[in-house]
Amino acid sequence: MSLFKARNWWSTILGEKEEFDHGCLCLANVDNSGNGQDKIIVGSFMGYLRIFSPHPTKTGDGAQAADMLLEVDLRDPVLQVEVGKFVSGTEMLHLAVLHSRKLCVYSVSGRDLICIQSIDGMLMVFEQESYAFGRFLPSFLLPGPLAYSSRTDSFITVSSCRQVESYKYQVLAFATDADKRQETDQQKLGSGKRLVVDWTLNIGEQALDICIVSFNQSASSVFVLGERNFFCLKDNGQIRFMKKLDWSPSCFLPYCSVSEGTINTLIGNHNSILHIYQDVTLKWATQLPHIPVAVRVGCLHDLKGVIVTLSDDGHLQCSYLGTDPSLFQAPNVESRELNYDELDVEMKELQKIIKDVNKSQGVWPVTEREDDLSVSVVVSPNFDSVSQATDVEVGTDLVPSVTVKVTLQNRVVLQKVKLSVCVQPPLELTCDQFTFEFMTPDLTRTASFSAYLKRSYTPSELEGKAVVSYSRPTDRNPDGIPRVIQCKFRLPLKLICLPCQPSKTASHKVTIDTNKSPVSLLGLFPGFASQSDDDQVNVMGFHFLGGSQVTLLASKTSQRYRIQSEQFEDLWLITSELILRLQEYFEKQGVKDFACSFSGSMPLQEYFELIDRHFELRMNGEKLKELLSERAVQFRAIQRRLLTRFKDKTPAPLQHLDTLLDGTYKQVIALADAVEENQGSLFQSFTRLKSATHLVILLIGLWQKLSADQIAILEAAFLPLQEDTQELGWEETVDAAISHLLKTCLSKSSKEQALNLNSQLSIPKDTSQLKKHITLLCDRLAKGGRLCLSTDAAAPQTMIMPGGCTTIPESDLEERSVEQDPTEQFTNHRHLTADTSRPDLRPEDCFGNPQLTRALHSLRLVPSSLATSPQEAAWDTFLTPAALPRRSTSGNLQTPCSPKSLPHLGVPEPW
Repeated sequence: MSLFKARNWWSTILGEKEEFDHGCLCLANVDNSGNGQDKIIVGSFMGYLRIFSPHPTKTGDGAQAADMLLEVDLRDPVLQVEVGKFVSGTEMLHLAVLHSRKLCVYSVSGRDLICIQSIDGMLMVFEQESYAFGRFLPSFLLPGPLAYSSRTDSFITVSSCRQVESYKYQVLAFATDADKRQETDQQKLGSGKRLVVDWTLNIGEQALDICIVSFNQSASSVFVLGERNFFCLKDNGQIRFMKKLDWSPSCFLPYCSVSEGTINTLIGNHNSILHIYQDVTLKWATQLPHIPVAVRVGCLHDLKGVIVTLSDDGHLQCSYLGTDPSLFQAPNVESRELNYDELDVEMKELQKIIKDVNKSQGVWPVTEREDDLSVSVVVSPNFDSVSQATDVEVGTDLVPSVTVKVTLQNRVVLQKVKLSVCVQPPLELTCDQFTFEFMTPDLTRTASFSAYLKRSYTPSELEGKAVVSYSRPTDRNPDGIPRVIQCKFRLPLKLICLPCQPSKTASHKVTIDTNKSPVSLLGLFPGFASQSDDDQVNVMGFHFLGGSQVTLLASKTSQRYRIQSEQFEDLWLITSELILRLQEYFEKQGVKDFACSFSGSMPLQEYFELIDRHFELRMNGEKLKELLSERAVQFRAIQRRLLTRFKDKTPAPLQHLDTLLDGTYKQVIALADAVEENQGSLFQSFTRLKSATHLVILLIGLWQKLSADQIAILEAAFLPLQEDTQELGWEETVDAAISHLLKTCLSKSSKEQALNLNSQLSIPKDTSQLKKHITLLCDRLAKGGRLCLSTDAAAPQTMIMPGGCTTIPESDLEERSVEQDPTEQFTNHRHLTADTSRPDLRPEDCFGNPQLTRALHSLRLVPSSLATSPQEAAWDTFLTPAALPRRSTSGNLQTPCSPKSLPHLGVPEPW
């Protein structure tokens, strides 16, 4: 708040919701009165023209009825008003009003000429009542401010090239007519026919306004108000001075000061402050009640130097400079001694009240929030008659889509209601954002959209979420209290897979035990069985649109179900669907003690292979980004050298720098394509890793009969991220979470509880530590450990060893002391090893990426003698095939170790 304020002398508000700009204000003796008093002329974009003659009885009074001389509706928007001698035969002043498509002169006489600049760059000159000529400005794009210099007889404007341009009136008069924009050959040869600029000055920014002030007949200055600078130019285009502004200006007005040879300038800004400069020196700053878009200085009612400002919403004010001292005095603070014992008692009482309130109703009034808005989702049981899938990358000819409807019903008035729907990729929605209005209670709104599979791999979940954010207005908060409510829905399995012939053999198998008799798969999965007449279908095949197949078998003699597939991660969705449908089936039958269990070997080896594949793609991405950064640096260095050669007056030979530049450019493009392709593969690998993680969590829960809270802790530890980022990846996040569980609720001794976790997460060198911690987690659970978040859970657990379980070493010392058959361990601890015995290993075997292979070969274009960094010299080492693990044809990493697993009370399974 500024101490110096603009003192209100007279002010008024013009109209209601009218708009104004800097050309809508003019001060002059428009009625040619004998006393020579100026009048205020204001035009608005609504078409109203008003003329005021302020006569306040005392300072600060508003407008009186007698102050308005004229108010008329011209029925056309008023763009600019000016007063001058615009009519021949008289010396009287008249008013010129510029509309969007016409110019009107009202009750004014004079010999001045009028120049109008149109939006297409045409200058139209009128001599009194008659049209003189029109000229098009060269290289015109957008209209800028325009001013006339009487001393040089020139028009000065600022073009779209951000430069000030001056055109002589004589050149404009003799140039080509406006209706002849295309010059003929004769006009090009003739002198004086082409419109040539007198002088130009590049100011580097757009101009808001131009004003010309003359001291006398021998000197004048051109003032230009830019977006961040204020310029004063001589009439020949040379800079007299400039001032850098620290704020955004809105309008300005230069005028001659009392002292000879200086110029005063009023500059208003968007902070509602009016600055007064004398040349480049700030002399005064005053606070205004509005943001001015136009400012003028005049003589009103024998008061000279009145500042008249106009805002864009019609606030017109006449002000004079002065000060408004603050008369506020801070009251004396009563000093008293604090009784800390009483404060402690009061604090304990308040904390008890807060604790009781939180226990009784929670932080959020859930029931009240749910009563505000109810959300329900209905998924159509049938496919859309016409598939809504677009831009799909699935190999099948036709990708189906299913319609989802979200219904919202409010109980009270709600504001800013926005619905956001999300599903797991590669599932896609035709529309995922909706906006609604609930201006009255008890309204129902419905949003419909379709879901389909966009890319050729299997999603990790079929569950989607509909999240609604809204604001509920209250008496104390009319803007509303922000709240969020969500509703989950599940897409049908048939959206992503089709029935197929079951396969007898598979690489990966999972067996689920139940305590009830087997159920016909035809009843559990209607629409997926081909034997419709057989009520005891015990085998069924599923073919995912991504390409893989899954077979489901139900035992005829035992209470077991087997799921098998060639891809480990694809077992998850069918296993999850089987358990959910079995639970729904027995709930309908009234059975309450149905339970599932898992007693087979925990498939950690297959899970670790997916972790290694995901981590390998992450490391490849980091290496590719480093290479891309190096090649970009090299590309810019070659560009600088070429530019230096080209700028030299006696250029030296290029010495094949142009060839090197072209080769480096191709490398940058190839590496960029490889980075993009690796990111797509990484995202797909992360989705498969999530599917495998869900399956492992499900099997651990069935194996140890974990509760819902314990499974939620496992999900929070194993699935902390929705996707990988550059700052945080899946491996380091999961390793930190599992390490925390091992040191708290699953700790074996007090020494482990005292260990501190590393506070900084960074990408690890390999996945051996993560795999060791996951194996140790399963071992602790097998010994009877339980997951909980309470602090009392850190006590040592009673170790209950199930039959067939064997321990694994928990430290290097213990590992050296334990002597046992390596085939009986829980799982093997594998590292990525290089297969250096294969001389036929290619770069394709290292990455499995043809695009990257082409990028690697293209990098050989740069000779080692031109290497500019240590990374350049290390590139040959990176290309060595033995530096990376060899990949098998199935896409999994090959290691010299043999797989191991933990037996669990397994019995022969009759099928």
